[in-house]
Amino acid sequence: MAVLTISGDPASRWEEVARGVAQLLGFELVAESRLAQWMTEEFGETPLPARSWGAAAVAMLARLAREHPLLVALDGSEHLFRPAPWLLRTRITTIDEHRTGNLILDLRLEKPAAQSRLRELDAEHKRVRKARFGRSSADPTAFDLTLNLANMDAAQAVEMLAAATARRLDQQGLLSPNDADEIEFETRLELSKRGIVPARRARVTRASFSHPSEEMFANLLDFYRIQWEYEPRSFPLQWDKDGGVTEAFTPDFYLPELDLYVELTTMKQSLVTKKNRKVKLLRAIYPHINIQVFYQKDFQDLVFKYGLKMVAS
Repeated sequence: MAVLTISGDPASRWEEVARGVAQLLGFELVAESRLAQWMTEEFGETPLPARSWGAAAVAMLARLAREHPLLVALDGSEHLFRPAPWLLRTRITTIDEHRTGNLILDLRLEKPAAQSRLRELDAEHKRVRKARFGRSSADPTAFDLTLNLANMDAAQAVEMLAAATARRLDQQGLLSPNDADEIEFETRLELSKRGIVPARRARVTRASFSHPSEEMFANLLDFYRIQWEYEPRSFPLQWDKDGGVTEAFTPDFYLPELDLYVELTTMKQSLVTKKNRKVKLLRAIYPHINIQVFYQKDFQDLVFKYGLKMVAS
């Protein structure tokens, strides 16, 4: 996998540098508008909560990184991935005088109007960063490389950054399917915790869940386009002498495509032991029933063990 992220100050020409580097290296360029389109296709027209934007972005990018080395030209993109050998995080900056001059040329403004516009752009830049990543300004320690265009032009920055990227990422290759699955799962699990599911799998009705982990698991199943039913059946386990049911067990989920019942548990050990006893008894009485008990940490095992890969859009 090879991923280059570029972000920068408004009117610093960082987008121009990103386009030039992508063309020179043959990287797939992902800018804000392109990613926004993918998110709309995946999650619908309603904007995502700002704090969920990063996780949704990573889910989209991990899918694309299976097929192409990526240049991610998004402000704040240095926060999307953890530091890794396959990642180079860069920032483009310059002095305010140059940024004002760029606006004068690009927008044909007088200097006072350009300065006013720059203040507006900086304020919006800080607002978006704060909403998405929790801080309004860039953290210098979050970058592997910073280029200052006060002493070079965009074309020189392209050549310098392309050379640095080639040296750093030349041997990384594409993201493997397994690594892509791991990254997508982590981000989709994070989105599931916040109740965000794909628009194309929206449900007309929702179940009334008895525990937050159950709703999160349902959202995760929706992400992977897996059909589910919530507590569809109770299994009698004990009877009195008159045949009346004295004990029963109702698994949390049924996955009809797999004919699999799933029981989730995040409870304390004493209650887990009691639940495991019921599951063991259910298996003895109903040997034809396929049931698995999963802790929250086992959600990923469920997805990968049963081959429940996300259906690519």
